[in-house]
Amino acid sequence: MAYTYRYPRPAVSVDCVVFGIGVAQLHVLLIQRDRPPFAGHWALPGGFAGIEEPLEEAAKRELAEETGLCQIPLEQLHTFGQPGRDPRGRVISVVYFGLQRLEGLRVKGGDDARQADWFPWSKLPPLAFDHEEILQFAYRRLVEKACWGPIGRELLPPYFSLRQFQELYEAIFQRKLDARKFRRRMLRIGLIQPAPTKSQSSRHARQSLYMFQPSLYEQLSRYGFAGKSFWQEELFS
Repeated sequence: MAYTYRYPRPAVSVDCVVFGIGVAQLHVLLIQRDRPPFAGHWALPGGFAGIEEPLEEAAKRELAEETGLCQIPLEQLHTFGQPGRDPRGRVISVVYFGLQRLEGLRVKGGDDARQADWFPWSKLPPLAFDHEEILQFAYRRLVEKACWGPIGRELLPPYFSLRQFQELYEAIFQRKLDARKFRRRMLRIGLIQPAPTKSQSSRHARQSLYMFQPSLYEQLSRYGFAGKSFWQEELFS
């Protein structure tokens, strides 16, 4: 049945913020726009949702079309709808948030993206639309997630060194951690346990490897570090 409305209807778009860890640095996935507005500028992967398309499916579709990445778990982050945020008209964007390990991963621009690439958090280019504001909001959420509960399953290999684990948190917090205190606390709560192998890479040669304790990881992901006072100033060097 067709309907008519007395009021103008805004367009709805989806955008994706995907963080990754590479070379002990926090990275963000961006695409270079191929069409106006902001042709040639870097932006978050995204686009307009189809009239009968569920929003999460639209986000996954746009991410796959513009970067080649599929099957990345996404969670809804926030809705941005400030009038004037898009010169084409009234556009409300529902933003999705994901984490991805960069090792061995390649991205390639497609559809209306000239190219796709990972940018270090400290070297982001000027961004189209209000995407800088969106990224800052997403970064705060990432820090909140890392403070509230465990993080790293999507960002680390199945077996990792304590150095890699620490570098992950340092990349997220953008601060150095006291190695001895950090490692002692992580081991004490039982979040990680020795893996049944040792690193064969030259970088981590002769270093013991660890893995997440699955049941505790799930428990802490659901209930957080409540009562453990995990993140204290003394952990930061």
